[in-house]
Order: sequence, then structure tokens, then C-alpha cells
Amino acid sequence: MPRLDLAPFVVPPERHALHLPAFVRAALPPTGVTVFTVPEDASDTAAFSARYGFALDDCANTIVLRYRQGGVDRHAAVVSLGSLRLDVNGAVRGHLGAKKASFASRDDATALTGMEFGGITAFGLPEGWRVLVDGAVTERAEVVMGAGLRAAKLLLRPAVLAALPGVEVAALTARG
Repeated sequence: MPRLDLAPFVVPPERHALHLPAFVRAALPPTGVTVFTVPEDASDTAAFSARYGFALDDCANTIVLRYRQGGVDRHAAVVSLGSLRLDVNGAVRGHLGAKKASFASRDDATALTGMEFGGITAFGLPEGWRVLVDGAVTERAEVVMGAGLRAAKLLLRPAVLAALPGVEVAALTARG
């Protein structure tokens, strides 16, 4: 299926306040990110991919992890492609230098980020969080990711994501 033209769904910058949480909007660079709307039934990665014709390889999911380091519970965000599986107990845990890492509960992920589950993005995360981006994300020409709310998504070149302050790019997934 060819990609659906996103032009009718693009939100112009002067209307971003109506479609993005303020803290996400504040974290976006002035250029290089396209905001567009999606209906609720197309917000999840697989449904979005099927409806809009984007390969799962072009959909970047932001996952909230809980990990323990130095006797303290911490949280991090990990961005990976929808087609790949995070190696949480190997590569991710090792990169974090953690004894244990696990997916944060839905309630914790939404409470800590202030974002809707299924719309969590790497933009506008709490200060001090580590943001890990799987190297496979940076190999794509462009990716679609959450916008903080389920009713919107972001389209951007991975270089924009990698340029976020504090982002760490590493091999974190297993193919297949």
C-alpha cells in the first residue's frame, strides 16, 4: 500500500497549541518536525501503519522503562522502531548500567510523563531522564512517532531526534 498523503492532516505551527501538550511543543525544534492529526482508531502503531501506508520500520515508538541503579529507582525513555524488539534485559540494561530494567506500568508511564499512553514521545520528557535511541532509528530517512497525545503524531528525520539534548544512540534491539 502506498503512503497516504499527510497534507490534509498537517497542523500548521500556529495551531500546534491546539494539538500538542505545551511541554512537548516547547521541546520541539523550530523546524524539521511536521505535526499531523490521526483518529483514535489509527493511533496505535500497527493500525497507523496499515491505514497510512507507513512501514513499521518507519514508526518509532517511545517506551518508558523503570530501572534500578545505585539502589535508586529511575526512569528512562527508549525509542525503537515498531518492527524491532527491544533487548531490555541485555543491551538496554547494559547501556543503562542497571542491575534490573523493566517496562514501566501504563499508570506510571502516563503519570510521570504527563502524556497519553500510546502517544508518548521523546520530546518534553521529565528533566534528568536518560533518552536512549536505538541505532536502527537513525538509519531511516524519516520516522513517525508519538506527539504526547494519541490524536497527533510527529514526522521527522531521525537526526532531529538524535540532536535532542542528552540523547544517547546505541544498539538496543534485535532484528526479526
